Amino acid sequence: MQINTKQDHTAVIVVDIQADFTQAMQGSLAVEGADQAYLDNAATETRRLKTLGYPIYATQDWHPADHISFFSNHDNTNPYDLIKIEGRQQVLWPPHCVQESPGARILMDESLFTAIVKKGMDPAFDSYSGFFDDGKKTTGLADILKNAGIKKLIIYGLATDYCVKATAIDAKMLGFEVTLLQDLCRCVAPETTAAALEEMKAAEIDIC
Repeated sequence: MQINTKQDHTAVIVVDIQADFTQAMQGSLAVEGADQAYLDNAATETRRLKTLGYPIYATQDWHPADHISFFSNHDNTNPYDLIKIEGRQQVLWPPHCVQESPGARILMDESLFTAIVKKGMDPAFDSYSGFFDDGKKTTGLADILKNAGIKKLIIYGLATDYCVKATAIDAKMLGFEVTLLQDLCRCVAPETTAAALEEMKAAEIDIC
């Protein structure tokens, strides 16, 4: 689906299109299909939506080096292990999007964005959602959008089954109408993506 007209009170959120999540940049947590063609397509569509008059916001993973989600910060663990921390499940990831590192760079012209909201800065909590970390601390994105009069969101980016899903579901929970542009997303794994799409459909998110 291509959006060809400006919708009132609507904004775009580009989720975590950063070097470490892309095959194009040989990122440490590269998502399948996040190649140069994908980046070019996402950038072209983002520029087009900006030209139509949509305000564009971005989320950016921005982890300290001692972040709890990095397997390298836990003894005797491997990437993608699932452990429990204080009663909650934590996927252990390769170190990625470390603050000020090349891997944390957003792979779009940052002048496109009205604001860039950083997430995952608390070393003790992961932050898939652009709105809250796993400790329910707000990123400030909801206030930014509501103060701008935004009621509807168009969301896409990386990755469908993690940060895109969490951002979309939290947006819906916060009262926004949400449209997910699936062609402008890439996913970590088919099985988790199928579950994520079902979860988003159940939350009445419009998937295009």
